[in-house]
Amino acid sequence: MTCRKYIVLIGDGMGDYALPELGGKTPLQAADTPNMDRIASVRIGLVRTIPEKMEPGSDVANLSLLGYDPRVYHTRRGPFEAASMGVKLKADDVAFRMNLVTLERRSDREIIMISHSSGDIPGQEAGLLVKDLKKAIEGRYISVYQGVGYRHLLVWADGPAAALTIPPHDVLGQNMAPYLNHTADNPVPALIRRSWTILGQHSVNLSRRRDHLKEANSIWLWGQGKAPRLTLFREKYGVNGAIISAVDLIKGIGIYAGFSPIHVEGATGYLNTNYLGKAQAALRALEELDFVFLHVEAPDEAGHSGNWKEKIEAIENFDRKVVGPVLLGLRQFADYRVMVVSDHLTPIVKRTHTDEPTPFAWASKGEVENAAEGPGFSEASAQKAGLFIDKGHELMDVFISKTQHHIGSENLL
Repeated sequence: MTCRKYIVLIGDGMGDYALPELGGKTPLQAADTPNMDRIASVRIGLVRTIPEKMEPGSDVANLSLLGYDPRVYHTRRGPFEAASMGVKLKADDVAFRMNLVTLERRSDREIIMISHSSGDIPGQEAGLLVKDLKKAIEGRYISVYQGVGYRHLLVWADGPAAALTIPPHDVLGQNMAPYLNHTADNPVPALIRRSWTILGQHSVNLSRRRDHLKEANSIWLWGQGKAPRLTLFREKYGVNGAIISAVDLIKGIGIYAGFSPIHVEGATGYLNTNYLGKAQAALRALEELDFVFLHVEAPDEAGHSGNWKEKIEAIENFDRKVVGPVLLGLRQFADYRVMVVSDHLTPIVKRTHTDEPTPFAWASKGEVENAAEGPGFSEASAQKAGLFIDKGHELMDVFISKTQHHIGSENLL
């Protein structure tokens, strides 16, 4: 076992565009982030986590960050979420992410995607809905598994792996009737429509209607795929690791990579997540292991909501309650490397992921503990620095010193 410790801290979707509401700054530039700025003062750059022509999803981006070329290993997100939930897929099983969403059915020709999360429906209410969905739609080929909040799983034996599906957060406010009415050669919309009679008059939704809350009146299937085959991370890099995330997708990627998943009480994936608990769990894990991949979803959720105030709050919480405590706790180790990175951009104006290169920064123990004032952690400073990793999966090679990577006169090691 190596004596050096490694930790990667992911602020999901932190990257963004400049906003007029912020005087031409991005949320990262507007946020107070002294701890990320300290790391960035040593080394900052841009990394392309989304290969050309691939969907800018968190599955693609985080595979890249973990050193796996998505063009080789990507099978979409469903199988990773299944792994996180302890669901073992057979060779012909197709795993779908199953959201509980809010649709506004104005007519047969106008069905609007109002919310990809049913207004962030609480887990207890979602559990009651999924319980009844299981009774109604499960059968010889279909199995339903309860996840967290609005995020759930459907496994379809010998299912339509190549069917057209659409991430619901990509189509907020859009008319989905053309997709939902096209069932001749795609069985997915028909299964979605089956859920309407089950959910429409459910007691949970009747209660939410009375309280003027968004109803979970439809399932939404997307991100399907079959089980991937990943080389174990310890075989690639010679270190044993752990994964910390409230998101099943991220945990599932870690499980396929051979990481130990660490549960943190109060980790929700939202603005109210247990940031400090994640930092403390990571430091405890590093006492026994060599590597921790710590993921915080909150900035991404704010981006999908189009709320720049909440995004700044999430970024500042990430910096103050995760990055700061981690930097302090890492001092106990003889040697370490720490990275902060936005896995992809989730711009406020687009409310979905985009595929532009995203900022990263990393430093070793001596570098970060003796860091001078620098340009700050932001998209602009990363661009100005001139460091660029075009193939995102090579960043991990550099971070763990498997390879050297030179850009201009700068040696990233």
